[in-house]
Amino acid sequence: MIVRIVKMEFKPECVHEFRALFSRIKDNIAGFEGCMHLELLNEAGSSDVIFTYSIWRDENALNKYRFSELFRTTWTEIRQYFSVPAEAWSLE
Repeated sequence: MIVRIVKMEFKPECVHEFRALFSRIKDNIAGFEGCMHLELLNEAGSSDVIFTYSIWRDENALNKYRFSELFRTTWTEIRQYFSVPAEAWSLE
């Protein structure tokens, strides 16, 4: 099992656009083969810092998602909303 945490810091004016995009795609990500859980969390006291917390069956499943067309198109759109580059951790 792999826990994946991604920290994203957004331009304040882009938080709404990100949330709208995430609402449209979350079921596709959660339904991706090997995804066991997907959750969106805010840093306490900050609406601009948002984390995704996901659980994957194994590293292969996570990598299949990370190299998929779904990830590429989603990440391309989300990246434009960042105020700083995202950070990510994979944990066992």
